[in-house]
Amino acid sequence: MAQVFMKEEGGEYYTWPSPEFSVLSEAKLGAGKLVLRPRGFGQPHYADSSKIGYVVQGSCTVGLISGNGSEETVLKINEGDAIAVPLGVISWLFNGGDSDLIMVFMGETSQAYTPGIFSYFFLTGAMGVLTGFSPEFVSKVYGITEKESKTLQISQTAKLISKLDDGIKLPEPSIRISQKFAFNLDHNDCSSFNFNAAENSPFELSANLVKLDAGSVFGPVFTKDSSFQMIYVIRGSGRIQIVGGNGKLALDSEMEAGQLFVVPKFFVAVQIADGQGMECFSVVTSSKPRFGRLTGNASAWETLPSSLVQASLNVTPQLVKLLKSEN
Repeated sequence: MAQVFMKEEGGEYYTWPSPEFSVLSEAKLGAGKLVLRPRGFGQPHYADSSKIGYVVQGSCTVGLISGNGSEETVLKINEGDAIAVPLGVISWLFNGGDSDLIMVFMGETSQAYTPGIFSYFFLTGAMGVLTGFSPEFVSKVYGITEKESKTLQISQTAKLISKLDDGIKLPEPSIRISQKFAFNLDHNDCSSFNFNAAENSPFELSANLVKLDAGSVFGPVFTKDSSFQMIYVIRGSGRIQIVGGNGKLALDSEMEAGQLFVVPKFFVAVQIADGQGMECFSVVTSSKPRFGRLTGNASAWETLPSSLVQASLNVTPQLVKLLKSEN
């Protein structure tokens, strides 16, 4: 489970620490969970990693500044929405509702300072970049007095998340959702979201939402390219098995809400929902992932001739027929 990294009046931020979750650093992946209380405000920041956030609960307003920084996009995102936050994009979040906002972020950390961890750079607050400069430098940069510079540097005492007074009004969303940054995944049993940045460098992540009824099975499935998959259990419970090279079982685990799983590239995974069903959000480290399946109409068993399947498995024609019909 995620551990509390920072807890403040406006909310909390959770991480999956690399020492306890070494697979993240080994695969150069990252994950975090944000909880914003009512009136909670995530300070303006940028990060050293690209990521996709999914709204598990609640809603919030998000501001994003991309490109050369001359234009801001302000969005309203609700439960079931996914939002892309490319490397270096400045963003902020505000929960103007009456209930908590919960978001999970997953992405890749190949360019991060510390593999497996998102490093954030804040424009404001007690950990903001302005606090590191001397008052003399700040006064020269902004054309203010050194006294005013000190006020600018120390007035905001919150580190990551502050709680705003009722009288403070933030920008209203210009649109509820933008295809450039966000997409709703909450309307289908298996939905996907792909994003490409406006800049020359593509955003090499995509997302999927899988909803399983009680006792339903998803898989066996594997990535046919060199991409990894991170799976976050939103609600419900079940079980997952992952098989790697040489037919070795790499993982056999129960799945519960709030847990994070990583499927290595080319490994085969199967998820089975318990009696209450299960809903999972996943991020794949490719903007156009290619999946291989071992069940369903597009599976290898269905495509291969029956005689070849029989020879490969060394079974009777009757069992091959049963395998294909059930498949």
